[in-house]
Amino acid sequence: MVAIGLSAGGVARVRFALSCLWEVMAGVRVLRDPGRHAIHLPWANRVRPRLAEAGLLDGLLGQLVPPAPGYLPDFLTPPPAGLTPDLDQELAVLRATPPETVRAQLDLCPGPRPAAVAALYADPDAGLRRLAEEIDTYWRLAVARDWPRIRAVLDAEVFHRARRLAEDGAAGLLNDLHERVRWEGDALLISQRHCDAPDVPDGSGLVLVPSIFVWPSVLSIAAGDVPQLAYPARGVGGLWECPAEAPDALGAVLGRGRARLLAALDAPRSTTELARRTGLSPAGVSQHLTALRAAGLVVTHRQGRSLLSSRTAVAEALLGASA
Repeated sequence: MVAIGLSAGGVARVRFALSCLWEVMAGVRVLRDPGRHAIHLPWANRVRPRLAEAGLLDGLLGQLVPPAPGYLPDFLTPPPAGLTPDLDQELAVLRATPPETVRAQLDLCPGPRPAAVAALYADPDAGLRRLAEEIDTYWRLAVARDWPRIRAVLDAEVFHRARRLAEDGAAGLLNDLHERVRWEGDALLISQRHCDAPDVPDGSGLVLVPSIFVWPSVLSIAAGDVPQLAYPARGVGGLWECPAEAPDALGAVLGRGRARLLAALDAPRSTTELARRTGLSPAGVSQHLTALRAAGLVVTHRQGRSLLSSRTAVAEALLGASA
């Protein structure tokens, strides 16, 4: 059990952030042990051959990221700056990690050091440059193609949590993040047997990082000035699935086009994505969404330049009943 001190003053400084590096490190951990992350098997089976061909799984990046629950050096995931993830910016922070920090955290890794990790320990500056290059290649081969869909799920997660905070306060937000996380008194308790984190100093707050690839667990980091908690975003379960077919009974009531849209909204999606998935024209999708919103079956929110639509609880109930 990890207990992170979080008084009322600390809760006031809790913030959300999205991170490309968190997705990279958690994704490599998925590839190291896909059986523990069954939801991501379609993605893992698709990207593993190209990563193996590039030698990344056996390179420095692969050697630094152990299967769960092994220790992941904290310098690999510095606190992200905000809600707009930027891989280049995060890699710049990674490359600037002080050599003494790199060596101190590598000393915490059990067992003998593989050759690439030993080279990083001997020359952290050169090793971090090599690591940044490997991460950039990994991103292009394994994540970039799916990033728009991943980003849409992460953005919708932050929107959902912001509403939860407004409706239920900090306790409702923190106690609904994950089954292993709960807020009691002045501490955030995280059920992790293989992690030891100190209390959050007063005034430092906490960074909550919704993630796709961290599923089904949570990861916490207490190194540095601001602790972090990475947890699975809502909507992960349907990320790699093909759109579900709309039940015929629901199509008879709503019309086939609107029923197909509801079935395709297993995760928050834009009008363009819905058109691609359903075969409807963008104009037709917009028209149907307007009717579904008026009926209380869909909600839409703006994220940057995009409008993302999601099913409501009423729509979920209709789909479940008509199936």
